[in-house]
This record gives sequence, structure tokens and C-alpha cells, in this order.
Amino acid sequence: MKKAVVLFSSGLDSTTVLYYALSKGYDCNCLTFDYGQKHRKEIESAIAIAKDLKVEATVMKIALPWAKDSLTNKDVEVPVDRQDLTGIPSTYVPGRNTLFLSYALSFAQSIKAQKIFIGANSLDYSGYPDCRPQFIEAYNALIDSLDTNVEVLAPLIKMTKAQIIKLGIRLKVPYEKTWSCYKGKSEPCGKCDSCLLRAKGFLEAGKKDPLLAVKVSKK
Repeated sequence: MKKAVVLFSSGLDSTTVLYYALSKGYDCNCLTFDYGQKHRKEIESAIAIAKDLKVEATVMKIALPWAKDSLTNKDVEVPVDRQDLTGIPSTYVPGRNTLFLSYALSFAQSIKAQKIFIGANSLDYSGYPDCRPQFIEAYNALIDSLDTNVEVLAPLIKMTKAQIIKLGIRLKVPYEKTWSCYKGKSEPCGKCDSCLLRAKGFLEAGKKDPLLAVKVSKK
């Protein structure tokens, strides 16, 4: 059976990628990272979704003690209500996807997986340089130099958030179980970049975000 390692954070993009890989017949092994985020909400959601799907899941703990970004550094606030979502924001963790893909490559080679799936997206995204097509192309060139048949696939990289959501709906992605918010409270904050981009995607797709519907129904 075809094997794949899926970088899985439980966010909208990575969950859609997981369902996409499964739809293509891959035996998926989820790799989730505990890299010092200020909350564990996304990790808990990732474990729960993987359990529901009965797919292998691994949580890898790594440390970035030098990080100055707002996702891991408690002294830096996550920006909210940004009107212009272009440029590199403080939520960018330097080298994060390079590190994640390196762990995924080691994992893939160890279990003889042929593909690594990542939910990188260069459109409707808040300026992360390691979510651009040239980054994925460069990483695949690096892998080629290692004389291995592993390949990184980023099927969502040129899709808008609305297109990703429509694909996910066709694949029956349980978006109500995903977690995109940069803050780990009981409900999405609705103001961070990730929440704003998610809301924009559902609006443009002409759909209601089921995660918000679930939260409202519990009140």
C-alpha cells in the first residue's frame, strides 16, 4: 500500500490535506509537532481527528528556546484585527517548516513512505515564506540530492481558502473538529490572522463555518 507522512496541525489546511491523501489511497502517518506553542489546543484536536480516522499519529516535541515569534514567545502578543494581511507577521516561526519537513523526511525514510504531504498555501495566507512554491521546490531538490524516492507534495499551495474549503466539503472534512485560531481558548478569537483568513474563506465559499456553529450551539 502507498505510504505517506502527513504534517498535521489540525488546522483547516492540514486537515484537508490529510483527507486528500486518504482519498488518494495513501496509508497515512500523521506527524504533529509540539514546538512550544502557547497552547495545546491544536495538538489535542490533531490527536482527536487522527483517532477518529484510525490513522497512526505521532506527536514530536521540539524546543526553539531562541524564538522571538508571537506563537511561542510569551512576551510577544499575537496580532489581532490586522487590516493588511500581507508581509511577514510576528506569527511566522523562523525555519519551522524546514524543521518539520526534515523530521518528516527522516520518518518517511524509516517507514518506507513515498510521499510527505504538507498543507502549505501561498494564496490567502499571511506572508509565510516557507509556504511558497519555491520553498517546496527547493526542498524537493534537496531531497533529490539524498538519493531517495521521497517527495514532498503540497496540493493546496496555489488554492484560495475558498477553494480549499470546497475541496474539503467534497471530501467530508469535519471542519467543526479542526482548530485554526492562534489562541487556545474554548472558542476561536475571531481576530487573529488565522481566524480572519478562515472567516474570509468560508464567506467566499458561500458556506458557514461549522466550528462556529458548534460553539454557538453550546452556549
